[in-house]
Amino acid sequence: MDKTLLSLFAGLGGMFGWGISDFFANLSSEEIGYFKAFFWSQLAGVCLTLLLIPMFGININLSLYLIILLFITAVFYSVGYLLFYKAFEIGNVSIVSATINLNVIIAMVLAFVFFGQRLTLLQSFAVLLVLSGITFVSININDLKNKRLKLLSGVKETILASIFFGVFWNLSEYISEMIGWLPTTLYVKIGAILFLIVYSYCSKRTLNLGKIQNKAKYIVALVGILEAVAIASVNWGLEFGDLVLVSPISSALSIVTISMAVIFLKENISKTQTFGIIVTIIGIVLTAL
Repeated sequence: MDKTLLSLFAGLGGMFGWGISDFFANLSSEEIGYFKAFFWSQLAGVCLTLLLIPMFGININLSLYLIILLFITAVFYSVGYLLFYKAFEIGNVSIVSATINLNVIIAMVLAFVFFGQRLTLLQSFAVLLVLSGITFVSININDLKNKRLKLLSGVKETILASIFFGVFWNLSEYISEMIGWLPTTLYVKIGAILFLIVYSYCSKRTLNLGKIQNKAKYIVALVGILEAVAIASVNWGLEFGDLVLVSPISSALSIVTISMAVIFLKENISKTQTFGIIVTIIGIVLTAL
């Protein structure tokens, strides 16, 4: 299959997987808290990934270097998602979903600096569009009129999550090219679960779902399955395609998440934020051209 076409399909898998997953992640984070939502969704994702092993096989021969690198990657992945889910818990899903696209720019810049993947002139322009769009989305225009500058709820956490995700995707591409997309997906998720267990013990957080209704548990499982599909699809694209194509296409997930939020949650966003979301999405699409 053509490398560009392969990257396109991998990116679309991430786009729809994450787009729908993020919508339900918002619901589960509000219901049971972002920490529990992430932990149990990862457990569901591991179960799905294990079912793929008979079809694709898996590499279990890992050097100490790879084991350490996989754990570091899992930590970046975990912290990024914990911040992202916390943003969903306290912020507006449409704004959070648009702002997280900043991770694409960070990932592409790191790929340019460390892996020699080049941006075209059009893609460079697209980067500026994304940054401009995120600025419009993240700031309350009324505060600017009153000479006050204050980020909207959840935006600070989302920007920090974008930094961790940007590093994570470059590490994930590097590892996927060495051991394959499926082992990378599985080992990172297992590493994330181990990290969360240790973190919960040290911070005295409980992972017990207690008397949570079955509906909430099903939503968390759905989030984990959809997210696993998305990350497996993107890792497959990173192994055989290029990050500078896969990442921006998959990050058009905002189109899916925001549409669902407006339709099902009736979320209200200002005209300025709507403009910012549109500019961000246009920028993401242009990065793939």
